[in-house]
Amino acid sequence: MAVPKKDKIFVALQFLVFLVWLIPVEEWRFQLSENMHILALMVAGIGLLIILIAFLQLNTNLSPFPSPTKGAKLVTSGAFAFARHPIYAGVLFMAFGLSIWLGSGYKLLISILLLLVFYFKSNYEESKLQERFPEYVSYKRQTGRFFPKFRWRI
Repeated sequence: MAVPKKDKIFVALQFLVFLVWLIPVEEWRFQLSENMHILALMVAGIGLLIILIAFLQLNTNLSPFPSPTKGAKLVTSGAFAFARHPIYAGVLFMAFGLSIWLGSGYKLLISILLLLVFYFKSNYEESKLQERFPEYVSYKRQTGRFFPKFRWRI
């Protein structure tokens, strides 16, 4: 099955943003307390844990491309019960956590850009998932994109 051009564009854009994030820029530095350093590193660690759990749960469904793989199954349990895109969420936790830990305003700015890329990539991905899995509409209604949906009842 050929990979759609739009899939390749999203993956290339995502990779480019990752590379830009890695550029060591010394401007826009900020200082943090020791407690904030620890907290930021914990956020990054939680992100890594979320990524690893979601990778294991996707198993053979795992692909960098937004379109579902041939023979893919819809995963809605585990990390996917809390967020529709836990890998993106984990990467965002890592990007923002490490940006803060490093005290880099530049990396924070690039992390915001990454959030935008993931937002648009996930919109496209969800259109493909809805085509393949009719039950995705209900799952989407109940589950947050990157973070859990909290329903407050009194």
